[in-house]
Amino acid sequence: MAKTCVPFRGTKEQEEALLKVIENHREQKGALMPILQEAQEIYGYLPIEVQKIIALQLDIPLEEVYGVATFYSQFTLNPKGQYKISVCLGTACYVKGSGDVYDRLQQRLGIKGGECTPDGKFSLEACRCIGACGLAPVLTINDEVYGRLTVDDVDTILAKYADK
Repeated sequence: MAKTCVPFRGTKEQEEALLKVIENHREQKGALMPILQEAQEIYGYLPIEVQKIIALQLDIPLEEVYGVATFYSQFTLNPKGQYKISVCLGTACYVKGSGDVYDRLQQRLGIKGGECTPDGKFSLEACRCIGACGLAPVLTINDEVYGRLTVDDVDTILAKYADK
């Protein structure tokens, strides 16, 4: 399955906000981390286009920006969808079939974990225990919890969000 690519949709207002953030931190020692944190707040993720602006404005190699952005788990290089699907792969959920549910979601959405559908509607990720072991296997879509799942439930659940 080829990696899906969601086109960058940054606005002029977002870029202006980013440039202001860079200017506010430029002289600060260790400025890259707070700039990346605030850039992710502005855009929701750190696409290569944003990393290039940061590298250019700070006069540092793009590789340095990318290295920091990929080293720390708080940063994401992929956008999140309108509907953020998170499948618990903790022990209780996994032994009850959450791995199969996760695989079915990847198949149905045409994306891998950590990716977003090209239309920006769904993103998919795996997580560890969410504290609903009694409902295993569990997934969440935004703040909605779905429990006692089977792979056959995937299409029904996705259909609830397809027309929203």
